[in-house]
Amino acid sequence: MPSKLFGQIEYLKGVGSARGEKYRKLGINSPYELIYHIPRAYLDFRTHVPVCQAPLNEYSVLKLTIFRKLPPQRIRGGLVICKAAASDGRDDILIVIYNNVYGFQALKEGETYYMYGKVSGNLLRREITAPVHIRADEKILIQPVYRLTQGLSVSMVRTNMRQALNLLHDESIETLPENILSRHGLSPLGWALENIHFPESEAASETARKRLAFDELLKLQLGMSMMKSRSRRNTAFKMDENVDYQEFERNLPFEMTEDQQKAVREIIADMCRDVPMNRLLQGDVGSGKTAVAAAACYFAAKNGAQAALMAPTEILATQHFRTLEGFLEPFGVKVCLLTGSLTAKKKAAVREQIEQGEIDVIVGTHAIIQKDVNYKSLALVITDEQHRFGVAQRAALAEKGNSPHKLVMSATPIPRTLALIIYGDLDISAITQLPKGRSPVETYAVTGKLRSRAFGFVRKKLDEGRQAYVVCPMIEDSESDLFAVKSYAENAANGDLKGYSTALLHGRMSAAEKDRTMKKFREGEIQVLICTTVVEVGVDVPNAAVMVIENAERFGLSQLHQLRGRVGRGQHESSCILITDNTSEECVKRMKIMSSTTDGFKISEEDLKMRGPGDFFGSAQHGLPPLKIADIACNMELMSMAQSCAKELLSADPTLSRPEHKALKMEVLRLFEKDITG
Repeated sequence: MPSKLFGQIEYLKGVGSARGEKYRKLGINSPYELIYHIPRAYLDFRTHVPVCQAPLNEYSVLKLTIFRKLPPQRIRGGLVICKAAASDGRDDILIVIYNNVYGFQALKEGETYYMYGKVSGNLLRREITAPVHIRADEKILIQPVYRLTQGLSVSMVRTNMRQALNLLHDESIETLPENILSRHGLSPLGWALENIHFPESEAASETARKRLAFDELLKLQLGMSMMKSRSRRNTAFKMDENVDYQEFERNLPFEMTEDQQKAVREIIADMCRDVPMNRLLQGDVGSGKTAVAAAACYFAAKNGAQAALMAPTEILATQHFRTLEGFLEPFGVKVCLLTGSLTAKKKAAVREQIEQGEIDVIVGTHAIIQKDVNYKSLALVITDEQHRFGVAQRAALAEKGNSPHKLVMSATPIPRTLALIIYGDLDISAITQLPKGRSPVETYAVTGKLRSRAFGFVRKKLDEGRQAYVVCPMIEDSESDLFAVKSYAENAANGDLKGYSTALLHGRMSAAEKDRTMKKFREGEIQVLICTTVVEVGVDVPNAAVMVIENAERFGLSQLHQLRGRVGRGQHESSCILITDNTSEECVKRMKIMSSTTDGFKISEEDLKMRGPGDFFGSAQHGLPPLKIADIACNMELMSMAQSCAKELLSADPTLSRPEHKALKMEVLRLFEKDITG
């Protein structure tokens, strides 16, 4: 690869150590990384208006000639105001620039510029404040706008971008073979990078974006596939396919759905191969993923091996422990719970049992991956709600065994296309059916005016012997108008829920307090649990049949669906009431979606469209390299094209070792850094 492009950013003219540090704040270390700092928007200087026609207090493009620059004025606080008088040939206007002497000095008397800025003043005297400008003889009139940091201006970045693109022209690079470019109608890389920054036209900008988005999606697919093939080269604990796992299914107190049975068959078939299983088990809330995981743990135990299940919270870990213990102990399979809140003495005893192989299935939080936890024969690793764990935590659990089989469970339904990217190195099993006897949760969206009627319905259900959840977005009162559980619980106990037993549950409580509260709720001592989203995942109380969610507009669709999944887990008809006073078009649309379907996969598709992949998980912990250009929600066709292209490339050249694939392989390695080679 050319050295100047990949050298330090300071190589570019005008970038000293100070500006270099500013660029590094944006994650830009080299001219090459600067080239991939994609514009967030464009300014179109092609259509300018006369000064007299510029609407007041709005942004306009003016074509102005500067005829007098005034000396900079220094005022209190060290602020510098720079002014220049300019004309469009008919009317005069004052240019005002704050605290940017360097930028002001670059403007020359007698020169003509296109200027974009907010025009203010009155009919007699007008001014344009802090305008973005280009020279009137500039050939490219569609100019980029970049994400900046303090101390970097748009004009600085544009100047440096030009220099970096010139380096690219001198040392032209192309990552894709000619046959792929022509087959998919893609522009050359150099042209695409030039036109994403300084497009000749809107059409050129779109053509450039298509090429660069395709590149991103292709590199993702290739990287994920290469990680998958790397894991397939490792040996694993190969299990005996003749061990009868169906004894477990036959003795369950319920009949597994077809989806559950299919998932069990796929998992067990994977565990009987001599390469490690790497599978995602996706299932909607209440679809019975834990029963499938229990079958996998049973099969591992009958093969003389240990299994470990890691959950993100103590509440969820405890829930899994109880469920797995109920499923497995009747078969003589020993299950233990290891969490941070256990006493030191209890932890030491459990660790000893794990190391001696006296425990078959270990359930816990990140406590199960601590250095002092040693396993005798760990062959199956299960992580629940994987996107809540950092990459390092997941890897630490896998390293506890000798290339163990890996099963990832997720109750966050993910559109299949997105799942193939995020979990591209995993095979996917999906449970879409609800267990027999479960009825869908009826969902209603109402405004605060109907709150008293909603609580009348809640009281009716409580009088029938059912229990309820009330979810609020905050723990304590703030200056916002959002409901907070602490004051809400106090008010409800003296108002809408007077005479009923209520309790608080939120994230700031200690693990022991949470466990005590959940135990009382599960055993029916508490009728209404007033809580935050700490109940979002894993809490299973079959008698809870009503959920009220206050400030429902504050939650994403997938999160509302997760919360709703806490009811409808028993034989009783269940309801979810969403309360919001937000009447915006988007909020109304979201409430309609929630009220019209209980299909988590449909909801996740809508959530993805409305929020985009960046916010879909709420954090970047799922380990997906950041996408700068491609929009997964909108680029379905392009993604499909990239997937088929990746398959074709890897079937012909599995390690991308051919000379024509060298540049592409370097790009994939750069995107994933240590994940493929490490």
